[in-house]
Amino acid sequence: MRTEIITSLAQVDAAAWDALTGDNNPFIEHAFLSLMETSGSVGAEAGWEPHHVLVWEGDQLVGAAPAYLKDNSYGEYIFDWSWADAAHRLGIPYFPKLVIAAPFTPATGPRLLVHPNANKEDVWHTLLNRLKTLVGELGAWSFHILFCTDEEADFIEREGYIRRATYQFHWRNNQYTSFDDFLGALRSRNRKQIRKERKKACGAGLEIELLYGDEATDEDWEMMYKLYMSTAARKWGQPYLTHDFFRQARTSLGARPLLLFARRDGEVRAGTLSFAKGKHVYGRYWGCFEYCDGLHFELCYYRLIEYAIERGGLLVEAGAQGQHKIKRGYLPVVTHSGHHFEVEELGHALNHIMQREASFMRKDIEEAQKDGPFREDSIPPFPARAGICLDTHT
Repeated sequence: MRTEIITSLAQVDAAAWDALTGDNNPFIEHAFLSLMETSGSVGAEAGWEPHHVLVWEGDQLVGAAPAYLKDNSYGEYIFDWSWADAAHRLGIPYFPKLVIAAPFTPATGPRLLVHPNANKEDVWHTLLNRLKTLVGELGAWSFHILFCTDEEADFIEREGYIRRATYQFHWRNNQYTSFDDFLGALRSRNRKQIRKERKKACGAGLEIELLYGDEATDEDWEMMYKLYMSTAARKWGQPYLTHDFFRQARTSLGARPLLLFARRDGEVRAGTLSFAKGKHVYGRYWGCFEYCDGLHFELCYYRLIEYAIERGGLLVEAGAQGQHKIKRGYLPVVTHSGHHFEVEELGHALNHIMQREASFMRKDIEEAQKDGPFREDSIPPFPARAGICLDTHT
């Protein structure tokens, strides 16, 4: 096997890259990552400098990792500002660092991409070794593989790298036939709360429209950009996605995006941008021009659950954080990242911190489960410890 470093997705054939990406995650597809680059959402000026790793066997692409050199931690959602502070106290540089991720996207999916006909562990081993040497070549101090799969995290840990566990709230389809069927699995108080919220949102004179990305007009995408800015500029100060991302999305991303608009008297008052591929749905961005009680929950959570049930979807991920999601059917699930630090002293110190984090996280998940919305006889088969035994990290 030989490796190659490219600084743009334009340097690799889209079909060859997409043959590595699997069935359910749109954020590591060539179209999405390429749009990040061509729109200027990532790049040297944006603080995400591409250095993607390719693995070849003869003339066939058998592996890849979307990698970016960074001098900050914005847009990652695996929060490591305290690590940078710890490094500073130890007199150890923390930036730049190499991040293997789908930019600005806290959604679990493959990060060490492998062709289905290749030897998975051989390709993973090659990718990890090349990432480690690339850190040195770029003058970086670490690499960070964010929101990788359970299986990848297991392998990363076996290879001697540091594994970190965090958690999110996901909705799982337990063979529901309708939204009412899902509600029937909930405790009475939670079922009543959701019905009340939906009634408020849908009874406010609003019409809700769903559009796929390629059937939305340029005007629809321009409206989605304005909605994005209504939240992004306020929440982050500096929005991550550029205007060009929205201008190019209709022709670049096909039917992967899902645009939901809430209109009153024909005027858009709120909306969300989500994505779907295979059996998975991902809620990403929300924006509004006026407050309407319950509308955020309707567009960000309940409509995505309905969409998944109607189309046989298995999973809805509604973004990072959000303890309030539990009462609406989203249960805690462990997410993973893998880390390597050039300075062993820093790696040992941070590994100890991560072990303590896992212990606290176990308690958080146990508390969240006690507050779960499902009846005892209707809890979906939903592992809280997705691929990691937290009891070993106390």
